[in-house]
Amino acid sequence: MKNVKFSLKTYLFIVIALSWPFQIAFIFLGDEYRKLLLVSMLMVAVATFICGKYIFKNGFSEVGWKWGKLKYYGYALGLAAFLWLVPSLLERYLGWYVAIEDVSVVEYLKIFATSFLITLIPAFSEEFAWRGYLLPNLRDSYSDKKALWIHAVITWVWHLPVVIMMGVGMGGNIAISIALVLVVSLIPTVMHAIVFAYLWSRSGSIAVATVYHSAFDEIRDSLEESVGLGALGQNWQMLVLTILGIYFMKKGKWGVNKNIKNRV
Repeated sequence: MKNVKFSLKTYLFIVIALSWPFQIAFIFLGDEYRKLLLVSMLMVAVATFICGKYIFKNGFSEVGWKWGKLKYYGYALGLAAFLWLVPSLLERYLGWYVAIEDVSVVEYLKIFATSFLITLIPAFSEEFAWRGYLLPNLRDSYSDKKALWIHAVITWVWHLPVVIMMGVGMGGNIAISIALVLVVSLIPTVMHAIVFAYLWSRSGSIAVATVYHSAFDEIRDSLEESVGLGALGQNWQMLVLTILGIYFMKKGKWGVNKNIKNRV
């Protein structure tokens, strides 16, 4: 039987059908069931495997099945730390935020290490799907630049149930709150996807992108669970990611490892 040509609509339907129910369940069940978000991430990989193996049968040869150079892991971990730890330390030094409780560096590292390891598999699931499978398939139908933008917007769309929940949780006029959260989240999320793609492309490794993904999520979550996060942290990471995303789109050397063949 011949391979079926990749269909973005079909792919998204399968991904959303298998993964969104867990996001929606989390919304209704509350924060005690936060692990449902990890299951939702896992289901993105399940849906992608079904598509690549059984529906389109186009395989996963462009995922980036190698470990990559050690320096790229340093870049990935350094960037994640810069996005969350730097503003956290800065706002405490300036007295802009008072910690919820005193936590030693050792205690924080224990919290981070545990959650980081747990999140590696869900993080891999998203990277396998968005960067390893979706982006190369989009590149077959669109220019490199357009493929990057489409894949980036799709990653934002996939998060919509939780993003909308955030808007509802703001109170006040629900419609206005949801609209505000959607607008505010769009550009940073899209630009973050570009940053993910650049790490993946430059390193040629899905493992590097996975480590960055897990580190980004768990440095943030570990801070929230221990000393807490002030407003500077959220605004800092959105600003930095937006700047980096724009820079990589304009100046990035995307073709080094041929995950994206031409310079954007």
